[in-house]
Amino acid sequence: MSPHRSSTRAPLLALLAMTLAACVSTPGPQVAGSGTCRDASLGWAVGQPADEATLRRLSSESGAGLVNPIGPTTVVKHDARKDRLRVYIDASNRITAARCE
Repeated sequence: MSPHRSSTRAPLLALLAMTLAACVSTPGPQVAGSGTCRDASLGWAVGQPADEATLRRLSSESGAGLVNPIGPTTVVKHDARKDRLRVYIDASNRITAARCE
């Protein structure tokens, strides 16, 4: 192997390693209490933008352990979890529903 080829390979491998490290997901929000989802008071969210602040507020107010944004083309499995809040979002990034499912 030529010295030139191995000298260009090291920076490429380092770049690849940094790229893969950036793909590691961070843990979701920490939930105090039971994590049981309650959606009775979340009607205010319908029509709001599905931005980070709104989703964090929904997470906090619902008590859910998991917030699951559902886009217009997302396929949803119809399983039930008492700790999950599903936030339905239309094509213009507006919330159409927020339900514990």
